[in-house]
Amino acid sequence: MVSVVGLVGLLVIVLVNSAVTALMTRFFRVRMNTRWGSLVYSILLCPLAMFVLFMVFGVLGFGGGLNLSTTVAVLLAIVVPLVVGMTFDYVWMPSPDEVDLPTSTN
Repeated sequence: MVSVVGLVGLLVIVLVNSAVTALMTRFFRVRMNTRWGSLVYSILLCPLAMFVLFMVFGVLGFGGGLNLSTTVAVLLAIVVPLVVGMTFDYVWMPSPDEVDLPTSTN
């Protein structure tokens, strides 16, 4: 039987992984001069970071007791946050070239 605590734990995992993906994608977009480079790095490195977080949260007991198959767990904890985080950064946030930074006072 699915418990409320397990669902809340799964929601925490999804939200944290989405935030990590959005931040990593933004970092790659700001630091890289190519358009495709940031996309490739985001697709390759974000799932690795999310997998590590997924394992850490699993050890801490978040999302336990849901009796999910491995495929569903990976889909919910890695693929969905990857799509949500990258969509958040690419669609909602302005491009790094469009952001005006303040001038230095030095």
